[in-house]
Amino acid sequence: MRAPSVAVDKYSSRVLMLLGQLERLNGEVLVTDTEAVRQVTGKILHLIQTQEKTRKEVMAKGSSGMEVILSSLELFISAECCVVFVAAGGGRRVGVFVSKGGTAILLQLLVQSGKEASPSEELMLQTHSLLAKVGPKDRKFGIKARLNGALNVTVNLLKQNLQNYKLLLPCLQVLRVYSSNSVNAVSLGKSGVVELMFKVIGPYSKKNTTLLKVALDTLAALLKSSKKYCVHYLFNKCSSLSLLIKECLPVRTLDPLVNASSLIMRKCFPKNRLPLPTIKSVFQHPLPHVPASGPVAQLYSQPPGVDDVVDESDDNEDTEIDTENDTENEEDEKDHKGQNDDIETDINKLRPRQILTRPFEELRVFERFFKEFSEDFQDFAFESSKSTSPSSADTSKPHRPIIIPTSRSTAGPWSETSKNKPQRPERADPPRPLKDAPVDLDSISVTKAPESKLELELVQGLSQLLLDGSESVNGGCGGEGPQEEGGEQAVLEVPDTAALLPLHDPDLYLEMVKGTHSVPGYTDVAYPDYFGHVAPNFREPIIERVYGVQRTKIFQDIERLIHPGDILDKVVYDLDLQNCPVIDDGECLKFNSQFESGNLRKAIQVRKFEYDLVLNSDINSNHYHQWFYFEVSSMRVGVPYRFNIINCEKSNSQFNYGMQVLKYSVQEAISGSPRWIRTGSDICYYKNHFSRSSIAAGGQKGKSYYTMTFTVTFQHKDDVCYFAYHYPYTFSTLKMHLQKLRALCTPQVYYRQEQLCETLGGNGCPLLTITAMPESASSDHVCQFRNRPVVFLSARVHPGETNASWVMKGTLEFLVSSSPLAQSLRESYIFKIIPMLNPDGVINGNHRCSLSGEDLNRQWLNPSTELHPTIYYAKSLLQYLTAIGRTPLVFCDYHGHSRKKNVFMYGCSIKETVWQTNVSASSCDLQEDLGYRTLPKLLSQLAPAFSLASCSFVVERSKESTARVVVWREIGVQRSYTMESTLCGCDQGKYKGLQIGTRELEEMGSQFCIALLRLRRLTSPLELRYHQTHLLDMDSDLIESRCNITCPTTYVMEEDEPAFLEEVDYSAESEEENELGLDPAHLDPNSDPELNHQDSLT
Repeated sequence: MRAPSVAVDKYSSRVLMLLGQLERLNGEVLVTDTEAVRQVTGKILHLIQTQEKTRKEVMAKGSSGMEVILSSLELFISAECCVVFVAAGGGRRVGVFVSKGGTAILLQLLVQSGKEASPSEELMLQTHSLLAKVGPKDRKFGIKARLNGALNVTVNLLKQNLQNYKLLLPCLQVLRVYSSNSVNAVSLGKSGVVELMFKVIGPYSKKNTTLLKVALDTLAALLKSSKKYCVHYLFNKCSSLSLLIKECLPVRTLDPLVNASSLIMRKCFPKNRLPLPTIKSVFQHPLPHVPASGPVAQLYSQPPGVDDVVDESDDNEDTEIDTENDTENEEDEKDHKGQNDDIETDINKLRPRQILTRPFEELRVFERFFKEFSEDFQDFAFESSKSTSPSSADTSKPHRPIIIPTSRSTAGPWSETSKNKPQRPERADPPRPLKDAPVDLDSISVTKAPESKLELELVQGLSQLLLDGSESVNGGCGGEGPQEEGGEQAVLEVPDTAALLPLHDPDLYLEMVKGTHSVPGYTDVAYPDYFGHVAPNFREPIIERVYGVQRTKIFQDIERLIHPGDILDKVVYDLDLQNCPVIDDGECLKFNSQFESGNLRKAIQVRKFEYDLVLNSDINSNHYHQWFYFEVSSMRVGVPYRFNIINCEKSNSQFNYGMQVLKYSVQEAISGSPRWIRTGSDICYYKNHFSRSSIAAGGQKGKSYYTMTFTVTFQHKDDVCYFAYHYPYTFSTLKMHLQKLRALCTPQVYYRQEQLCETLGGNGCPLLTITAMPESASSDHVCQFRNRPVVFLSARVHPGETNASWVMKGTLEFLVSSSPLAQSLRESYIFKIIPMLNPDGVINGNHRCSLSGEDLNRQWLNPSTELHPTIYYAKSLLQYLTAIGRTPLVFCDYHGHSRKKNVFMYGCSIKETVWQTNVSASSCDLQEDLGYRTLPKLLSQLAPAFSLASCSFVVERSKESTARVVVWREIGVQRSYTMESTLCGCDQGKYKGLQIGTRELEEMGSQFCIALLRLRRLTSPLELRYHQTHLLDMDSDLIESRCNITCPTTYVMEEDEPAFLEEVDYSAESEEENELGLDPAHLDPNSDPELNHQDSLT
């Protein structure tokens, strides 16, 4: 290359003088000392880096500076020359550099440097940086690089510097330009560059996003080779892609790739609305008036169709926060960062005060609910009644089997029976095993003997228990008249469970159903509610989920979009189209939920053995989808069916951590096992592609729905099965239990049942008063009777938390039992109990709300007598007690918790609330009796399912309208609690690793009673005289637990469940055998050693 000349008249600046010196050095061919060249180029570089004017002057269009420096670069391998071009180059002058032959010179320089034993890292860095700038401007860059042999130099340099991010980035940038040439791409692929790209991409970090992007671009360029038709053939014409996915999913080392691809596919999946005409409930109930504000007012003010719009504001996986302020059950499993903002910091609000917000004259009307305060018992014969046994009417009733004549339209196992002469029901032989002959339950009618009055009532009334595919909506449970002539009967025996279920009576249940009023006007009765539930005698462990099951389910959902032709999309059950019966072709399941507490809105068959299920919203609401209870029939035996509940709302669930759904088989019930059992495999819970608009969601962002999926294999032919979220407990069941309890009471039990009020749906809300009868009608005994402290209990304000009713059942059974402990407890307290605060919600299958469409546990501050009558009257009772100086010693509201394990309590404390904030308060402001911790600590000693570590006593602003906080703050009840029972199981204590059942829940209710008895001993003046140390123990416990607090709503070292990961580890082997022995037969009612020896809380 001929050295260019620089005109002498242009040496008007220092940089031009330096360029002149460099030109003279280039002309001296024999110059072997390159130090002078480095010095001159170094000075030029310094001027370019420090003076913008100098940089422009060197690269100006009329300047020959580029030619001079390029000539020096060709003659002398100099990093300084490269640096000059890197610092000064760019813009339009890069094209001039290419036109002057700069590309070839740089590539030659790169190859020559690569031949050295230890090439200069600085030179390689600057050369590749310059090539990364020049390459995109040179159309023949790829060819020049290959012909000069530069490809291998860059590849080798890349292999040696995978951890050197400073050099790695320019090398990748140059490789990306190399790969734009298809021939180079093939050559680089053979050299192992694709594998190198995976090594670069593998250790991904958000700190190196630029590097990752370049590596991905390079990989994409390498894959765009001339052989791409082979890739197309392999992935589209063959099943190689499916095979690749199947091979990749179980390989944990490929998790980063699989997770990334899964996330990308889910992001690309289009958002859809639910397959419903509206997300509002199918059923509507007129309100006395619409509230001025709140969710119901917003619902009624929405224009038609707005709740079905899917907008672009939907939340996403990266920024997902569950904003549902979902409980007094404090189900806030979101990240607790910043949660201190919700903690109450106003000391005046934290200090509980008895506030009489209504005049006493107005409260006097509630005196009628407290007859025990004025009863004199003068007309009661005490002596003659003490030896009286429980109700003779109940005990004298003979236990006999229930006869079920089964109407059949076709001949079956009982074809020998005359079709023209129905067989009269009679006492049946012992039940036959299932294997003898399956029971046809398609049109089974539960009835008594034909001559009895009950049969006529069942035929004429609305409380008929039927399963008639031809008469019911969509082929499920439906109504049917008397059996037609020629109908074939089969006499079956339902095993007598009176000994195991003393509070259950199928005949009485049907009578109770007749007085239950539902919005849809249900006429059917579900089999489980009629037959009853006997807790299984085997353990049901928390299941360990198979690794990768969630990803597999997600990929199967994505396949619906990729292969829409494989999807049946057949509606098999739809409450929105009750007048359009579904055609029964015998190839699909039959569904039904039209019975008390039932909830299933729609069922869609998506594949032969897979169904999408949609739950109904709470009445007068457009959300709260969690509770389900439905019936399935016409199933095939031994075939796995997958069920997807696609409109769940919570961001996580215990279904991800070992919880199973509940199933009730009618065939098994008839064979002698009437019970709900945990069932289902491949259970998981994940976000899906359905969503609702931000307006419908009531927030700034739209809300995505979640899928809860489970797989079930049915074991019996012609079976009818029921599935439920948790053990159902209907309002009719409660009424039946209360009537049976009353019949079981001995004369020593003071038991009074009243109707507190009538609900919006026309159902009565029961109020119970339970205590012990006085020993006599003497003034001393009557005075002691009247002055017992009051304990106020309530449950089931949230209909979907059925476990609260089972705990309440355990409490009620203990209170009316004849054991010495129960008698001692009755003599200690007067119990005022509201066992079901939300009957309407329970009856109509709601999850959280009443017919007003509102969460009743958020209405305690200012309840409306028209919209929230049960809360209004319950609060009025408490206000009356305060007004007459009889403030309850304990208030406890029973709840269920869907996202935490164990049983635990929430209470209220000034100290523990302030400790979670930065508020400075004097010691006098924080003085309080630590007795609020006594009952939880007693429960931790007594009840194996109870976890003191999960209890919390923090008061939050968002909970100020709940029962617990209002009763503590306004009524002045120091021991005001919410007792939460898990829906899943336990991770500590005797039941560690086991799912919770009705036996454990009822046990919890009875243990709560025993804890109250021990609390009475600790709080009575005589006992406190000898047990002062327990207060100090409480204080030390409080200080110790303070060190373990990590968030304001729980006392554990970490969250109850981690954020969802595939790696879920469970330990289900731990068991404690220190079960408390409380056999009342060995205890003296007057001197209770079981209670005395553990009075101290240490």
